[in-house]
Amino acid sequence: MQQNIIIAPPAELPDWARQATNLADPRLGARALAASDQFFAPLERLLDPAPARFIPGRYDANGKWMDGWETRRKRVAGHDWSLIRLGRRGEILGFDVDTSHFTGNYAPAIAIEATDAASDDPAALEQAAWTPLLPATDLQGNRHHLLPALAAGRQGWTHLRLHIYPDGGIARLRVYGRPLGALADPAQTYDLVALENGGRALAWNDAHFGAAANLILPGRGVDMGDGWETRRRREPGHDWCILALGAPGIIEAVEVDTAHFKGNFPDRCSLQAARVEGATEGSIVAQSMFWPILMGEQPLAMDCIQRFDGLAALGPVTHVRFNILPDGGVSRLRLWGKVAA
Repeated sequence: MQQNIIIAPPAELPDWARQATNLADPRLGARALAASDQFFAPLERLLDPAPARFIPGRYDANGKWMDGWETRRKRVAGHDWSLIRLGRRGEILGFDVDTSHFTGNYAPAIAIEATDAASDDPAALEQAAWTPLLPATDLQGNRHHLLPALAAGRQGWTHLRLHIYPDGGIARLRVYGRPLGALADPAQTYDLVALENGGRALAWNDAHFGAAANLILPGRGVDMGDGWETRRRREPGHDWCILALGAPGIIEAVEVDTAHFKGNFPDRCSLQAARVEGATEGSIVAQSMFWPILMGEQPLAMDCIQRFDGLAALGPVTHVRFNILPDGGVSRLRLWGKVAA
């Protein structure tokens, strides 16, 4: 039997990564556009949101199957490159260049440039003005490299150009940043907590079966693994997670989607909310216990979308605490409202 070996991302991320969105997530629309070479493994695997896998004994027509982007051994002068469209135009704070499972075949060095362009056409991008965001940087095999972007990353970017020197493989690329222009119209109703609008999952008491960050992904969940699910609670209390909105806003309606959760959806849910200024992520958990109620306890049903109106008038808020009682799984959470003027 073939065994999948998975290396998870680092448990401890720097502040610029913890407080950011992966702009290179294909679930946001990121896409592999072109590469000088994809002989051993295609560029699109570089953007896979799942951790990289290694499957012993698995080969394809070109050699060992690798979960990432891998070029052939270069026998001429030069180096390999690739083009990637980000899922959202945004400022870039840093990168996770992950060489998991690439040992004798990893790329020895990488550099990254960015441009702000309207077209995905590789010929047009070749003529674009490119700005360095990561200078040529040495890599090691089978590890995550958490690398801050140069100051120019604080502008708005749509595309990246990766240079690997001279060839080799990279398992995953995460591009940590913040979407720009996503919540620009104060008259429009937005999902204020959506990942594509800059929402973030900050803290949770349990995520045994599914990550709290799944709650704010686009679309509906594809299965129970594509949601937030806690273990079965065997003691008093309830489960919760804390989410940051993409911008301060007034929440007017709530949607809770329990898609695929049937014998394991929460019995009830509630929401607390507050406008938080200057708190750290370490202190926000304690503060959240005393936030005012935005939505009192509401019964939930299995495998459906439920909308709740008539929320408390709290004014503009920046964070919410989503409580599920006593435990269970939720696929998506939508917080519809308007950006604070």
